[in-house]
Amino acid sequence: MPFLLLSTDSSPLVGSTPAGYGTLTVETSIDPLSSSVSSVRLSGYCGSPWRVIGYHVVVWATAGIPLLLFRWKPLWRVRLRLQPCSLARAETLVIEIRDKEDSSWQLYTVQVQTEAISKDSLELPPQTQAEDGRSQAAVGTLPEGTWKDTAQLHRTEEAQRMLRYYLFRGQRYVWIETQQAFCRVRKTIYGPNVISVPVKSYLQLLVDEALNPYYGFQAFSIGLWLADYYYWYALCIFLISIVSICVSMYKTRKQSQTLRDMVQLSVQVCVCRPGGEEEWVDSSELVPGDCLVLPQEGGLMPCDAALVAGECMVNESSLTGESVPVLKTVLPEGPVPYFPETHQRHTLFCGTLILQARASVGPHVLAVVTQTGFCTAKGALVSSILHPRPISFKFYKHSVKFVAALSVLGEWPPAPHFASGPRSPVPSPAESLAVSSALLGTIYSIFILHRNQVPVDEIVIRALDLVTVAVPPALPAAMTVCTLYAQSRLRSQGIFCVHPMRINLGGKLRLVCFDKTGTLTEDGLDVMGVVPLKGQEFLPLVPEPRRLPMGPLLRALATCHTLSRLRDTPVGDPMDLKMVESTGWVLEEGPAADSTFGTQVLAVMRPPLQELHLQGMEEPRVPVSILSHFPFSSALQRMSVVVAWPGAARPEACVKGSPELVAGLCDPKTVPTDFAQMLQSYTAAGYRVVALASKPLPIAPSMEAAQQLTRDTVEWKLSLLGLLVMQNLLKPQTTPVIQALRRTCIRTVMVTGDNLQTAVTVAQGCGMVGPQERLAIIHANPPERGQPASLELLPVESSAAVTGAQDPDQAASYTMEPDPRSSHLALSGSTFGVLMKHFPKLLPKVLVQGTVFARMAPEQKTELVCELQKLQYCVGMCGDGANDCGALKAADVGISLSQAEASVVSPFTSSMANIECVPMVIREGRCSLDTSFSVFKYMALYSLTQFISVLILYTVNTNLGDVQFLVIDLVITTTVAVLMSRTRPALALGQARPPGALLSVPVLSSLLLQVALVASVQLGGYFLTVAQPW
Repeated sequence: MPFLLLSTDSSPLVGSTPAGYGTLTVETSIDPLSSSVSSVRLSGYCGSPWRVIGYHVVVWATAGIPLLLFRWKPLWRVRLRLQPCSLARAETLVIEIRDKEDSSWQLYTVQVQTEAISKDSLELPPQTQAEDGRSQAAVGTLPEGTWKDTAQLHRTEEAQRMLRYYLFRGQRYVWIETQQAFCRVRKTIYGPNVISVPVKSYLQLLVDEALNPYYGFQAFSIGLWLADYYYWYALCIFLISIVSICVSMYKTRKQSQTLRDMVQLSVQVCVCRPGGEEEWVDSSELVPGDCLVLPQEGGLMPCDAALVAGECMVNESSLTGESVPVLKTVLPEGPVPYFPETHQRHTLFCGTLILQARASVGPHVLAVVTQTGFCTAKGALVSSILHPRPISFKFYKHSVKFVAALSVLGEWPPAPHFASGPRSPVPSPAESLAVSSALLGTIYSIFILHRNQVPVDEIVIRALDLVTVAVPPALPAAMTVCTLYAQSRLRSQGIFCVHPMRINLGGKLRLVCFDKTGTLTEDGLDVMGVVPLKGQEFLPLVPEPRRLPMGPLLRALATCHTLSRLRDTPVGDPMDLKMVESTGWVLEEGPAADSTFGTQVLAVMRPPLQELHLQGMEEPRVPVSILSHFPFSSALQRMSVVVAWPGAARPEACVKGSPELVAGLCDPKTVPTDFAQMLQSYTAAGYRVVALASKPLPIAPSMEAAQQLTRDTVEWKLSLLGLLVMQNLLKPQTTPVIQALRRTCIRTVMVTGDNLQTAVTVAQGCGMVGPQERLAIIHANPPERGQPASLELLPVESSAAVTGAQDPDQAASYTMEPDPRSSHLALSGSTFGVLMKHFPKLLPKVLVQGTVFARMAPEQKTELVCELQKLQYCVGMCGDGANDCGALKAADVGISLSQAEASVVSPFTSSMANIECVPMVIREGRCSLDTSFSVFKYMALYSLTQFISVLILYTVNTNLGDVQFLVIDLVITTTVAVLMSRTRPALALGQARPPGALLSVPVLSSLLLQVALVASVQLGGYFLTVAQPW
């Protein structure tokens, strides 16, 4: 049985520090699918009789007004009613989360809950416990003292009868007395295996909307207008507010219902109990550790599970956007603990569709449940939708500073939002500007109205009315309608956006990363031929692999894959399909395959029915059976199979993968001396090259014996067989788009898992690297044999090293010599890893000029995006899903090329299978951002113009009429704002980008000059009028 560490503590809110007053701070990743690390602070509060009495006195003395304030600012309520205490005694918890890329804190409050339990309710069956009472699955082979005790939570008798826990983002965190921390546990209380999306009733939504600060201000304004006899204006604003609340309620409830229906899953599953009996239960009753019997006809997975027997062909498009079915194999045995991130090829994720399941050893396909509910991969994606990461954008950060630049009285900064739910949108900058400007106007109005001997009650009404004048009623719609129009235009072009706020970020893109295969180049690969190896020499290229003689090379080409048959059609990786198609061999599975050899096998590859009569054929073509296989791993960059054939005394291992890695696993005697030159001759021409190797295995040719082999045993001391050369053509849209982006000063970067030389050739072919531009390859060597890490800079024109650096400090100060041409750097994933670990000071300089990043593992793609963001780049990422999920999620603007209408992996999903969608998103982003600035300036100018007009009228003891306010605010202003928002983007990208901050010279100067002009005209007209001898 593979080693499953089911009780590993994976809590994002856990620490080993003893709890006390103040906070418990840890650095952790809240989102399992995101590489971003967050700072989490956990503070405990408990009741205080004197504080509670004081709280009620304050509430009664102020007629309950603080209750409304506490709804907006729960932190004030917590601090007024409760006192700080240790986490062990806490009744209320304050959770503060800060993303590493954002300086603001997200604040939440949760209540600690208790649950009475029986003394033995947490104990596992005797056969699953160690001598000390702990679970065998929980203990595993971890060193003593490092295990997380989840079967026996508390040592004291009282603690064993009461559990203390809290719920946060759908997950349960239980207090562990021995650790003095709240931990998410897997062997105690799980709750039901459901991903519950809360859908509020219309009454709850009405209360939430009505108590929104903006609508509270609107209610105050309407009451004020009625007191000032503005009946028609008050009625119109009241109707507009009602319609706005109803539309918001309907959309919010509809979105919640749609998400709930999308994630709701309840099926009957078969569970294998410890005694061997099988029981059918509802999927909501599953808990980690249950053993599932998967039906061979497939179905939806209701949880995350590790495959421990059999194989499954799975469609993971709902999670990754990758439409190619993925083969899941048995979790390998070994001392390494199970982790879903490192064992993805052996993990069935919740929400994915099992196309078919096939038993290998034994009658059943078995999987052990590892995660349920919101702890699953699907649950994490749903949680990211319900609790999206806040967007750090200067447009919002500078709004408060913009108020300070235009207001004599200084800033009106919004207090940090603190609530038990998602964070509310940032207050509008125009609203803050209007309110702070109204303070100065209020002082002037009180003075001038008092001088005009206006009654006190009317002075109060007029002074307060200035605030309502400065805040236009059409403000919320005007600030969002630009983005909505852009979203609608993108949808009409086949680009779907699930996070509209990301559209504005698209207008600030300065760098776009592209995957290669399937994004820049065509999805499919065409086999150009095979380069056989004879002794220590490469033979000429064989264009048709089916003409090869029967031998190890042909067997490797026909069997080294993970294809499967689905409804009599081979499915799997497109490259494997093309490779097998070039041989002419046919795949068979199931009983027909077993009957060929009289024993159970995974699959059988049969030669063509009409054998080609080739000269020099040394042995006849016979069927080859696949006994076991190790699927392709992006981290290892290779795959392998164990095969046998009639008459074979011993089975054979066949390996396929990256030429550099496969050659390193081969016996040096079998690798030709001109291997590197031969490889470069093809990769430099843009071909994709795959190396093939094999070796005989000293075991019996049976499936049972093959299943016992480890990957390290199979992929070691191989004999190189030859090279498979494949063609991967550029998509016709790639070069024009890359050239258009570069003309507008947007950096283009290739991030691929392919060979470095192939990636360089594709970059040169598509225009990422121009014909007259300088390109060099950086190669880094990790420390070994007492030698420090070293760097080499290799110009592409020649293979000689021009610069070497062995000392990290020396390398950090290294700069390339001046060159009049543009300079580009290319490097591999291994070099990127060495730079991050041993040359951190040099890494930013490399990233600034890096254009080609090859042999990058999926996690390295994510790290690259994050490192570029640290250099203040607004980063875009375009890929086709699968290995790009992390990078798409981490990028500021992630665009997934998928046929799905929407993807939870990235903010944007393009139905067009090429990169033409990238300039479309950038153009719409620039249009939306520029129009948002224009609308903001217009709304700010309109409110200040009306503000100045009212102050002048106050001077002569009069004001605008009811109908005048109505026409100005709703007819003129709203019409212009909506028409401005409908502005379409430019037909072509230009070099100029819209400003991303309000505190910029163009924005400030434009608005200030317009306000000065309007004020001069109005004041000039006033003084000219009063100077006349009427």
